[in-house]
Amino acid sequence: MALVDNIHDFAEPGLEPGATRETGKRPQNILDPGFDLTLRPMRYPAFYEMYLDAIKNTWTVDEIDFSDDLVDLERKLMPAEQHLVRRLVAFFATGDSIVANNLVLNLYQHINAPEARMYLSRQLYEEALHVQFYLTLLDNYIPDHDERAEAFAAVENIPSIRKKAEFCFKWIDSISELDQIETPEQRKQFLLNLICFATCIEGLFFFAAFAYVYFLRSKGLLNGLAAGTNWVFRDESCHMNFALEVVNTVRAEEPELFDDDLTAKIQEMIGEAVDCEHQFAADVLVEGVQGMSLADTRQYLEYVADNRLGQLGLAPIYGSKNPFDFMELQDVQELTNFFERTVSAYQVGVEGEVGFDEEF
Repeated sequence: MALVDNIHDFAEPGLEPGATRETGKRPQNILDPGFDLTLRPMRYPAFYEMYLDAIKNTWTVDEIDFSDDLVDLERKLMPAEQHLVRRLVAFFATGDSIVANNLVLNLYQHINAPEARMYLSRQLYEEALHVQFYLTLLDNYIPDHDERAEAFAAVENIPSIRKKAEFCFKWIDSISELDQIETPEQRKQFLLNLICFATCIEGLFFFAAFAYVYFLRSKGLLNGLAAGTNWVFRDESCHMNFALEVVNTVRAEEPELFDDDLTAKIQEMIGEAVDCEHQFAADVLVEGVQGMSLADTRQYLEYVADNRLGQLGLAPIYGSKNPFDFMELQDVQELTNFFERTVSAYQVGVEGEVGFDEEF
């Protein structure tokens, strides 16, 4: 008996390959309900290429050396910088877990393309890796068990972090009751969830956190944290690019969804995210960190928000410029190398290019 070498051979009699029992036909659009299983013919090869790139983009937490960071924390950081770090790691303690929950509970079941779900499976692994990184970070930075417990409970006891968490949960809950997304309004709900997690949470909240890390690194501090952040940075950039590619796919398939109403809701959502992150910045910088003002941080957030709107094909809201020279001049050679050629610093290199203006 010949071995089966094509999943089409498993097609149920009377159904097209990849068809669902409910419709009897293979989904035509990426948001059509069902669970398409057919990788050939492949409808969205770009997602498969992203999956292959993600596999090459491999690192482990064991590669990060925190030994110099511990010296910095004990001897070099000023009290205001120590407060910044405590708030930053408190946000990190649960941030990626929230993203992972939305990925599993909402995104995976509604993006109906097996090649896209392959990428989401890899993304889930990377989110778990980030959680491990931040867990290891907290274990190293906060040896006191009670203080560490407070960091993990930040979504309950630190108002600026609670506000960001509530913003995230609002968008998780917005589609948690939808088993299928069939009507235009349901599909807009899904798009808003996806755009929120790509541009506001991964693309704004985490990119703001990266700015604090690279600010400290520009002063020669916490190089272990910065090294791990380099790896998280490239993961988050890829996650965001995947989500935006899904948005572009939906736009090509169902352009009528992208009307003035959706645009207004996206603008409102991104504005709310900027306000949430500004409140966190006020908390982070409350003791006065030399070289990083709240006004400049607000301008940076607006600059990033305008970039995210541009990636969605929308006009900027703020017209702000990047006030942080260290984000462009900071020694992130490992990142530049990673996106331009094979990098010996990583386990597996990926070829390609990145524009820092686009990401920040």
